[in-house]
Amino acid sequence: PMPRFKYKAVNQAGDVLEGELTAASRAVVIERLKGEGHVPIRAEEIGAPVAAGPRRRLRRSRQVSARDVVVLTREMSVLLRARLPLDRALSVLGGMAQDGPVKALVDDTLERIRGGASLADALEAHSEAFPSFYIGMIRAGEAGGSLDTVLVRLAETLERNQRLRDTVSSALQYPALVVVMAGISLVILFVAVIPEFRPMFEEAGSALPLSTQVLLAIADAVEDYGLWMAAAAALLALGLRGYIRRPEGRLRWDGWALRAPLLGDLVAKLEVARFSRVLGMLLSNGVSLLNALSIASETSGNLAFGQRLAGLGPRLGKGDGLAESLADPGRFPMLAVQMIHAGEESGELEEMLLHVAQIYDEEVERTVQRMISLLVPLVTIVLGLLVAFIIGSILVAILGTYDLSF
Repeated sequence: PMPRFKYKAVNQAGDVLEGELTAASRAVVIERLKGEGHVPIRAEEIGAPVAAGPRRRLRRSRQVSARDVVVLTREMSVLLRARLPLDRALSVLGGMAQDGPVKALVDDTLERIRGGASLADALEAHSEAFPSFYIGMIRAGEAGGSLDTVLVRLAETLERNQRLRDTVSSALQYPALVVVMAGISLVILFVAVIPEFRPMFEEAGSALPLSTQVLLAIADAVEDYGLWMAAAAALLALGLRGYIRRPEGRLRWDGWALRAPLLGDLVAKLEVARFSRVLGMLLSNGVSLLNALSIASETSGNLAFGQRLAGLGPRLGKGDGLAESLADPGRFPMLAVQMIHAGEESGELEEMLLHVAQIYDEEVERTVQRMISLLVPLVTIVLGLLVAFIIGSILVAILGTYDLSF
């Protein structure tokens, strides 16, 4: 019997379709979906075993990092702009890559292309490494004969995202180190230092100040139940992680992230920039607005934000403009809506969307820098107050035992 394939595609109305088809091969499924006027996003054989040889190494593509994808995209765009054929460019990339997941990915992609698959279809087998908008852009670039240009834009987008992640990561290293070292110091204080004062306080027989009593109670709890507390915290973290992985848990978590003070504004700006850039790139490469909108909506990293965009397709199908559809309260920032409206009126929607993405990218970077610049002194002040409370509680109790006063 012929294998069955599970597919995801976008129809001409902009709706995302999911289902199963029986076909001789995955390529037949892709062609059948294209023949029905759909834009294929994904097609996978149900229950297919992992083949031997290079295909077996597909599992290793999960080890391909976002930075590896950025480098591959940039190098491939350079080689294609040098007018090398696609298979030759991939062969060069495979020769330069060291043995590992990146080389396995490139070799498998080259094998698929030599077998007659398009680049988008070949990369779709590595969906763990390449997001859906990436594959959609590649497919649009191949259809429009502008694959090298698409790769350049993708490389710029991925590099910008990687630069932002690196900026945040490097800026958070110092506050994280301070918090970790402070946590270790506090544990040592509560476990090894504070209990040493207990005999002195008990021999004095005088009533201890409330702050000192609280401090000693905390020290007793840490000493007696510290391991249980750590285990409970680890179980709570694992439970929360498992809950967030479930669709309903992820939706609630993302909704909280959008509503959280300071963080919500940052998340919204980040999602607006991502959505605008992907939509603008897809439109500039000949993808229809409804299809581009469906693909761009799936790239949202925040499910709650993605739900805000879920109803855009039917409204656009009824003849509403993109800006008008985005103007609902809470769906999109008004500045972005006004700029998109101006782009629609001037016939330069693609350029305006990319401009919106650039504006909000810069705003995200500024917001992150401001938040991090405030985080370091805030952490220092909080830890200083905590240490001052501990030292002050001990000194007050010691002075009290000798009937001293300030």
